[in-house]
Parts: sequence; structure tokens; C-alpha cells
Amino acid sequence: MHAALADPARLQITDTLLAGDASPSELAAMLAMPSNLLAHHLHVLEQAGIITRRRSEGDRRRTYLQLIPGSLDSLAAPTARAALRVLFVCTANSARSHLAAALWRRASTVPAVSAGTHPAAVIDPGAIAAASRYRLPLPRLRPRHISEVRQDGDLIITVCDLAHEELAEAAAVHWSIPDPVPAGEPGGFDAALAQLADRVGRFAPRLVAVS
Repeated sequence: MHAALADPARLQITDTLLAGDASPSELAAMLAMPSNLLAHHLHVLEQAGIITRRRSEGDRRRTYLQLIPGSLDSLAAPTARAALRVLFVCTANSARSHLAAALWRRASTVPAVSAGTHPAAVIDPGAIAAASRYRLPLPRLRPRHISEVRQDGDLIITVCDLAHEELAEAAAVHWSIPDPVPAGEPGGFDAALAQLADRVGRFAPRLVAVS
């Protein structure tokens, strides 16, 4: 792992992915790196067990690169960043974004809200049941469109590939979390909640409230 991260370019890639997931084309643009050189560095990081890929639930031609949980735990913590508020966004605002906001409120003093790009009528019962199983307070708020919720200074975190691809540069951070709603199985909601809890646990200590 240390050998893989000894290269400044690969260290820059992992620093970028610490906050959230990105497609290879997004990484290449953010880092101003030619695609063939990026492909080489990604291969080294994959071989070292630091990153993995997940196919988008939106544009199936796209993949998202993400750090393997725990792969960098032995390294020093990155520099903190500041935000007025965190806004979690998914497509329907019926499960993942509500769960993420609830987890965030439990982990951080930075305020958190949620919204959707195409909000559903109600929070999905599977999300409510999963929150109950894990004793997570989940306010019964109606799903809302991002235009109703967004404020200047919000740090937008998309937890849905479709929402990320729709919002593009408006999202500061992306977490590629599979949608549990179509299958509707408790295990799917539990898995989404566990992934969100891991992401919140890693990212919340890096974010401080703007005074």
C-alpha cells in the first residue's frame, strides 16, 4: 500500500476519493490527467487493494471508483473542511438521502437535510423499518425537491448515481450507494444503511461547522 501511494499522482487520486466516489472521466478532469496515465495509476491502486469500481445505476456505461473501506485507516487523517450545512440528495428522496441525513445528525454538529431530484410521495416503508431496526431517529418528513431545500453554502452529497449524473458539478461529493427500493427487501435497506453509516463515520470528522 505504501509503495502504491509513494507516487504523488496516486496520492492525489486517493485524496480525491477520500471524500466521495468519482468516475474515471471525472477524476481525469479534476486532476487534469491524461486518461491513459490515469488508467495506469488506477490499476496500481486496484492491485494494492485500495480502490474498487462499481457500475452506475444511472448511466450503465459509467463506473464509479471508490476507496475500499478501511484500506487507509493506518494513515494520518486528512485536513478538515468547513460547511454551513450538508444536503443529501437522491432521486426520490424516499430512502437513502433521508437515512444519510439521519445518520449525519447523530454524528456531527454540522446541520443536515435531504432532498430529491424527482421526489416520491412518501418515505419508503423499507427505509422506516430499517431505521427502526437500528434505532435511528428518522423524522417523517415528506420527500422534497432540491429546489425547495437548497441554500447558499450547502455542501451537496449525492447518494444516488442518477442524482449525481443529473446534478453534475453541483454535487461536491458523491457516494455511490445501491438503491434498495426496487427490490424492497429488508436486507437491501440494511446494506444501504450500513454503507451510509460507514461513509458518514469517515467523512463527518473531516467536516466542521462554519462559525
